[in-house]
Amino acid sequence: MSKRVTVVMPQVQKILSQMGEQIKLARLRRKLSAEVVSERAGISRATLWQIENGSSSVSIGSYASVLTALALQNDLLLIAKDDVLGRTYQDLNLKVRKRASKTFVKKTSEENKSFNIMEYLQEYKNDGE
Repeated sequence: MSKRVTVVMPQVQKILSQMGEQIKLARLRRKLSAEVVSERAGISRATLWQIENGSSSVSIGSYASVLTALALQNDLLLIAKDDVLGRTYQDLNLKVRKRASKTFVKKTSEENKSFNIMEYLQEYKNDGE
């Protein structure tokens, strides 16, 4: 059975190489040997070497194990955290109301009293609770 080859775009390969270098530098700053980190991560030293070289054939689980061994597992939460493009697409699909809701109009004309937006927002908040 032959191994499946993962094809990645050059810019992605550059990012993986940079990530591998950052992982290697984190290991060296902690003064941990490759053997210790690979043992803690439950992977072989060869796999750790591939990670530190930015190999695209290593599973993300192995990357996560190494980050955990280096106490950097929370860095995984930063992946796709600020999805600017996705939020832009989402905002483009939002429906824009052409007029205010009926409850807003009713509230403003009630007893012809002057309208205070701060009071309205406070009441609206309290009604929701």
